[in-house]
Amino acid sequence: MIIRLEDTKDYREVENLTREAFWNVYRPGCTEHYVLNQYRTNPDFIPELDFVMEVDEKIIGHVMFSKAELVLDDGSKNDSWTFGPISIHPDYKRKGYGLKLLQYALDKARDMGIGFICMEGNIEFYKHAGFDLASKLNIHYHAEPKDAEVPYFLAQELIPGWLKNNGIAEATYCPPKGYFVADENPEGFEAYEASFSQKEKAFQVGQLPQFCQSCGMPLMRIKDCGTNEDGSTNFDYCQYCYKDGKFVQECTMDEMIEHCAQFIDEVNKNMPKPMTKEEYKQMMQSFFPMLKRWRK
Repeated sequence: MIIRLEDTKDYREVENLTREAFWNVYRPGCTEHYVLNQYRTNPDFIPELDFVMEVDEKIIGHVMFSKAELVLDDGSKNDSWTFGPISIHPDYKRKGYGLKLLQYALDKARDMGIGFICMEGNIEFYKHAGFDLASKLNIHYHAEPKDAEVPYFLAQELIPGWLKNNGIAEATYCPPKGYFVADENPEGFEAYEASFSQKEKAFQVGQLPQFCQSCGMPLMRIKDCGTNEDGSTNFDYCQYCYKDGKFVQECTMDEMIEHCAQFIDEVNKNMPKPMTKEEYKQMMQSFFPMLKRWRK
């Protein structure tokens, strides 16, 4: 086994590896390979921390790092860092390769003076590399309430005392914009995805919750989903918002919120504590700007 820097000749092989590693894991299909493809020319990309792992002269793993930011309560910003995607070929998962690759990369990051890492992932795996809940360090996730203990938002001081030494008692983290490239350029992603062999998208146990990127309706089954122009399943939008490649209704975000608010009684059937119509509208005002259709 060897770990080395990625070379330009590795690009396509590594992107295919990333696609295989993430397909149907967190969502039907995946976009991580496109994120990687686009990130190599992103100014936040850190080429000195772009590693591949080889076993028997075959690339079986990859990890990349990115610059990020912490936003302090006064609105000022401080440098931070993150990593991902980190990929291990399905044939080599659960054999310790991912942890070895990550620990090697984190050691190199520390040697470069990188003192603090935020990331999103499963704590049951990443705790073995020294990560813990970011909330324990008073670092908040941008899409969750400040007092929330977000189980998937993790952090680690690679250099002990880095937060204190940089005057950071509390801050909020937002993933770098480059991670949303597939949402911001869906046509580019679809054209890129078409260059790979076809794979079937599917809902699977263990995936992150999926929501319609127009109205926020949970998507849990194929029949919940809308359809593309060719009749195939669209996994981004529900059947009520999207049909045959078009939105069923042209409306503003505020108009969509007013439409959804009339279903508050149905929503409350699945809520631990019932909401009023106004509370539901307020929640949607916070949530909807992050949905693909309304993201600015």
